[in-house]
Amino acid sequence: VHLYTLIPKGFFPLQDTGRLLGGIMGEQSISTAAMREKLAAVVEILKQDPNVETAAGVTEGDSANSGRLFAMLKPLGERKLRADELMNSFRGQFANLAGVSVYLRPAQELRIGARPSPASYEFALQAENLDELKTWMPRIVAAFREVPELTDVSADQQDKGMQISLEIDRATASRLGVSQALIDSTLNDAFGQRQVSVIYQPLNQYHVVMEAAPEYTQNAEALKDIYVTTANGAKVPLATFSSYQQSTRALSVNHQDQFPTATVSFNLKTGVSLSTAKQAIYEALDKLTLPTSVHGSFQGSAKEFEKTVKNQPLLILAAIVAIYIVLGVLYESYIHPLTILSTLPSAGVGAILALMAFDIEFSIIALIGVILLIGIVKKNAIMMIDFAINAERTGGLSAEEAIRKACHLRFRPILMTTFGALLAAVPLAFGTGYGSELLRPLGITIIGGLLFSQLLTLYTTPVVYLYLDRLQAWSVRRLVARTS
Repeated sequence: VHLYTLIPKGFFPLQDTGRLLGGIMGEQSISTAAMREKLAAVVEILKQDPNVETAAGVTEGDSANSGRLFAMLKPLGERKLRADELMNSFRGQFANLAGVSVYLRPAQELRIGARPSPASYEFALQAENLDELKTWMPRIVAAFREVPELTDVSADQQDKGMQISLEIDRATASRLGVSQALIDSTLNDAFGQRQVSVIYQPLNQYHVVMEAAPEYTQNAEALKDIYVTTANGAKVPLATFSSYQQSTRALSVNHQDQFPTATVSFNLKTGVSLSTAKQAIYEALDKLTLPTSVHGSFQGSAKEFEKTVKNQPLLILAAIVAIYIVLGVLYESYIHPLTILSTLPSAGVGAILALMAFDIEFSIIALIGVILLIGIVKKNAIMMIDFAINAERTGGLSAEEAIRKACHLRFRPILMTTFGALLAAVPLAFGTGYGSELLRPLGITIIGGLLFSQLLTLYTTPVVYLYLDRLQAWSVRRLVARTS
């Protein structure tokens, strides 16, 4: 139990699957054309790396200042860097790009949590009103960037987009014969991408879209070149009866549980476990002293990790209780199931020590290895205890004679099955290739648990059997003495 509290905990091991995913975030006032240029520059950097096979990017339809990145890496035998090392290399190159932030993460075979983000983990901040969210979100992002365990910290809060407000002098417009409907129609023709016709061909049809040329729509000065055509054919400059002013506005406002919400995305530094990063995040939040109307919580994979960590001890305890009940029914005894279960602590100690020795966090995969260990190690004890109990009840042997004979006769099958399982775990622990990081904790857990438990249980199980047998005999004598 003490080792379990010490070992760093994670969700799923970070895999190198030969693919990188990511996102690009530009300034909120950036135009669509400028964003495409930034995206093309990032994709070109990815393609020039000798470890990358191909790369591509696409801008997001609902946001002009963001996009997605995809990169296929060369096979492991043809590249010098693994995915996490390659990401660290790209961070230095992307840091020199002005006006844009780039975030990468390796594609995973197992990813729980449907919230999309440019990084692997998310923390959502909720507030009772939008003004509080605008006030505290930049402070939290700044605090997260100071946490040494985190990297690639970004937020999806989009509250600094540029907006142009056009003020119409209705009296002047009316005197010039320009109606509000005519103004709306003219602006729609220039900037709204209005469909004006359809070209029909024998096999297809094409929509004709009218708009101003792109070079005339990149800044607010383009409004001075707009002319409104009146009913009598006169062309009146828009600037004659209108003025404009620039301001900021939110590009989007996300909600969760009906509250305004902004999400902070982050990756972990190499070698940092999710449990360590989570503790560091909570410490950073405590220093900020958030008001009660503002509260945050982990989302996506990080949220599922919190649930898993809380349920892990209960899952192991439930497995042990179920085994005790089954063995108690099998041997018609309250005592001897404890003899078999006495082999489990040594297996757990060996598994955690092996993970610590290889600097591997206790993840879901390691938990699966522990559950497998419970079955394998329990089987070794059952081989001895089952024979000993049968020898006592049917052969008339004493407890010491029965367990000694069981040790002699069951020694070879115990070693055979143990080393069979141990050798089967070697490829899992030391294999290479795509996705091997997901299997490594499983193999190391099984090997460490089996080696450590076999060194102890072959000697301790007979001793525990004898002492518990004496305890059972003493309990029976006391019960008989009381009833008589």
